[in-house]
Amino acid sequence: MAEDFARAVEDGLKLAKRIYFGNDRAVAAPRLASPMERAASAAHAHLPTAPMVYAVIHEPGIVDNPDLPSYQPHVHGRCDPPALIPLQMNAIELDVDCYLDTALVTVTGSWRVHCVMGSKRCDCRIAIPMGEQGSILSVEVEIPRKSYTTQLITAEDGHELEKTAQPQSGGFLKPNIFTITIPQVDGGTNLSIKMSWSQKLTYNEGEFFLDIPFHFPEYVTPAVKKISKREKIYLSVNAGTGTEVLCKGCSHPLKEKMRKAGKLRFSYEADVLKWSNTDFSFSYTASSSNIVGGLFLQSAPVQDVDQREIFSFYLFPGKQQRTKAFKREVVFVVDISKSMTGKPLEDVKNAISTALSKLSPGDSFNIMSFSDETSLFSTSMEPATPDTVERGIEWMNKNFVVADGTNVLPPLEKAVEMLSNTRGSLPMIFFVTDGSVEDERHICDAMKKRLASAGSVCPRIHTFGLGIFCNHYFLQMLANLSRGQHESVYNTDHIEERLDKLFTRALSTVLLNITIEPLQNLDEIEVYPSNIPDLTSVSPLMIYGRYRGKFPEKVKANGLLGDMSSFSADLSVQSAKDIPLDKVFAKNVIDLLTAKAWFSEDKQLIEKITKLSIQTGVPSEYTRMIQLENTEEALKPSDTGGKKQTGSNGEKQKLISRTIPLQNFGIGFGDTTATRENVPPGFGEQRAPDAAEKFVKAASSCCASLCNKCCCMCCVQCCTKLNDQCVLVFTQLFTALACIACFECCSNVCCACGGDE
Repeated sequence: MAEDFARAVEDGLKLAKRIYFGNDRAVAAPRLASPMERAASAAHAHLPTAPMVYAVIHEPGIVDNPDLPSYQPHVHGRCDPPALIPLQMNAIELDVDCYLDTALVTVTGSWRVHCVMGSKRCDCRIAIPMGEQGSILSVEVEIPRKSYTTQLITAEDGHELEKTAQPQSGGFLKPNIFTITIPQVDGGTNLSIKMSWSQKLTYNEGEFFLDIPFHFPEYVTPAVKKISKREKIYLSVNAGTGTEVLCKGCSHPLKEKMRKAGKLRFSYEADVLKWSNTDFSFSYTASSSNIVGGLFLQSAPVQDVDQREIFSFYLFPGKQQRTKAFKREVVFVVDISKSMTGKPLEDVKNAISTALSKLSPGDSFNIMSFSDETSLFSTSMEPATPDTVERGIEWMNKNFVVADGTNVLPPLEKAVEMLSNTRGSLPMIFFVTDGSVEDERHICDAMKKRLASAGSVCPRIHTFGLGIFCNHYFLQMLANLSRGQHESVYNTDHIEERLDKLFTRALSTVLLNITIEPLQNLDEIEVYPSNIPDLTSVSPLMIYGRYRGKFPEKVKANGLLGDMSSFSADLSVQSAKDIPLDKVFAKNVIDLLTAKAWFSEDKQLIEKITKLSIQTGVPSEYTRMIQLENTEEALKPSDTGGKKQTGSNGEKQKLISRTIPLQNFGIGFGDTTATRENVPPGFGEQRAPDAAEKFVKAASSCCASLCNKCCCMCCVQCCTKLNDQCVLVFTQLFTALACIACFECCSNVCCACGGDE
């Protein structure tokens, strides 16, 4: 899908050469990349690197300046698939609120359909690239006499709506790029768009890092000099610690507006010649060199579906750790089914090789591969000496050979058994798969029983899901049961990078078996996740919960350090008046509850997730996103129905609403059929063939089948016995098939040439 999108933008830039702006130009015509540049960045060429809007062009003949027609020769044919012309942007505003480890981002901008005749219309596609673990919240669009806004409804209502209305194209182009289409916008129209999403801050050595895609290509700058270009950025930081926050770096010239304990506020406004050509980045530090933590209390919002009180606590690992590191016993369990062929398996091997090199000689490891059968590097744990690590890598190169089948339970049981007798060390299992199996709930039950009898420090199962065919909620549940971590990647571009991130985070554990005391006197308490994960040196720990009763005034966080000594720290309890905890943790809570609902098959829990998703605007597996269209029309004397209002010009109007379903973009609960058929992992769907393609394919298959069954002499003898009418029918049929193929070819060529050839 991403490659198709990039090709459509390239076709659109070619078509944009037809547009005439006169002599008053501020920028050159869109420059196309050279063949060498396109080859060097083929995977990412023309994908949006900032919020963008595109004109969807099916008919190349409508491409022209709506204000200054060029009267170029008409272009015949159609663009199939349609070309995408990037619209010029007139204003942009970025508003970011950082709370704890989450950023709530809002972008407001104005774009103009500068490339379509004033008498014509086209769809407009909005593309929103997001940062780390981005989750779309809402999109609002205003054009003259019309407005559009996204909403979430229940999955059942979504299914009913799809029976009467065709879903509009939209959803995720890539896991971090959301798209939505606005139907039939007049040429020359200005679109005012407001888009919101949440994303995570990254953390490294005591610093938080914020990165937001904000790199606009030159060709979205308005071509006319007299159009003013206003760029605004507003940033607020609430670290929640109550200690001084220090700014460490910034990509744009922000001006400090406010500084308080734990809080910062900045702004930037400027008239610019060109839009921002770099992503917006900001980094700050707010923690000490030691493990520190705090706890927030907050009343539930009035409209909240869960009226229990809210609490949240955090632990920061600090910049330096002088305590003894954990002795680690690590087992890598890798799926080598045929769907892992090629790059996926090579990336997994490279990531494991890197992880092995980070182990200390005092650590131990083992490697397992599984398909229908399970293979082991060694029958026992091996010390992580340089020689043994080298032998392990050689074993992977020799034995990571793809095979049929995906039998998950035996290698997991073997790994847990291998780590069952550990003493004074941190046992962990890294489980990597791209598939889904039928007995996943049974696997969770079996692991839950084994882990319960594994001692005070049970093996941590860290899971990595690759692609869209594995059940990521099963893997998250498996990790939650053991205080482990879960990481996922939906396409094959960043397997090694994301897997290395999981390995680094898990192998840098500094505090385990974390508990919060005393909470036993509360009337009711629920923690997300129920088993608190370990604290690592490369990421803070953020926990969310609900409770009833009187919360204790003094709270402690307890755990075990690397030498297995006890750790205890007082948590400062404070009221979180200006931190929207329900919004900050909404995505994490919905994901955890969805994994729990999948495992328990609890209908009441599914209903709770649905309400929470609609309330917070965070999409879930049990909701569907729709687009609500409101159209203003002049009120006629005969009109009796509909919502009435007074327009800006004082005339009476009626408001007509229409609900447009969007395509379902949930990841689902795995695909066992794709796993059995060894379909390679990836993101996005295969394009469905249209009617002409089906007809041509069927005809060609029929002809091929006929040729396979008839020899040349048989065909000659058969043709000599045909009458004139039969020959005429066959001639017309094959001529029609040839015309269909010729028309498709000519249309694509015409679109690719932009009508110039």
